[in-house]
Amino acid sequence: MTQIINNLFEISDRYEALFVDLWGCVHDGVKALPDAVTALQAYRKGGGKVVLVTNSPRPRAGVVKQLAHFGVPDDAWDDIATSGDSARSAMYRGTVGSNIWHLGPPSDKSFFDPIDILENPVEITRVALDDAEGIVCTGPFDATADPSVLRPQLLLAKQMGLKLLCANPDIVVDRGDKREWCAGAVAALYTEMGGESLYFGKPHPPIYDLARRRLFALGVDVADRDILAIGDGAQTDVKGAMGEDIDSLFISGGLAAAETNTTVQPDQDALTRYLEKEISSPTFTIGHLR
Repeated sequence: MTQIINNLFEISDRYEALFVDLWGCVHDGVKALPDAVTALQAYRKGGGKVVLVTNSPRPRAGVVKQLAHFGVPDDAWDDIATSGDSARSAMYRGTVGSNIWHLGPPSDKSFFDPIDILENPVEITRVALDDAEGIVCTGPFDATADPSVLRPQLLLAKQMGLKLLCANPDIVVDRGDKREWCAGAVAALYTEMGGESLYFGKPHPPIYDLARRRLFALGVDVADRDILAIGDGAQTDVKGAMGEDIDSLFISGGLAAAETNTTVQPDQDALTRYLEKEISSPTFTIGHLR
């Protein structure tokens, strides 16, 4: 049974580092969440390290710019591990070939920026679907449209035997009060249709390996038992933490706010039903990060 807490301070002294989700925890896709920022600033002042671990398909530099735009100050975090960086490394190792069909909005073009952390990266060329060796999906073309509108292209891709590299395993996010589809929904549809999808963000191991490398680069060697993962996704943040044997703090007031009847804090019975349905066992739960 998860333990409901009132604020991060109650448990923070048990952990040397936090792996913190962004969307729904630190910002809402439009602006920073002030209480969350204050909590992370206080944790860092006490000596803890904060690695933001996000399923954003953007490279780290793009997320830094986005955080500044949302008003998240840079003293609330130490480093960032993105699904995009993990997936980009795989792409530039040739995981889905060199001639790539990009399934995603033009705003994600930075995904294809040159990479300097690999020796002899594969040369990537963006091509039409008919000429592709593989697919990189950073999201649907239209985040407000049901992913099923992509069935014709995905059917052709499956018939061509193309692998789909998913740069963001999230199914949906809430931008302010509007829900949007993510690359994970497209990848799930492709898999359902018989195609092969490859994942590099939460809850899959590659992004946690990247987060640990980011943490080590800060000059600290932290054991898994001393890391707390924080996020609002039962099937991404909590599932990933469980798979990595890391304690977790579930933010019930994010994606699951309605199901858990969360305003300030979740309703105990609603939370229990939701976690049982999701087969999820977070160590702790809080309504919103504070």
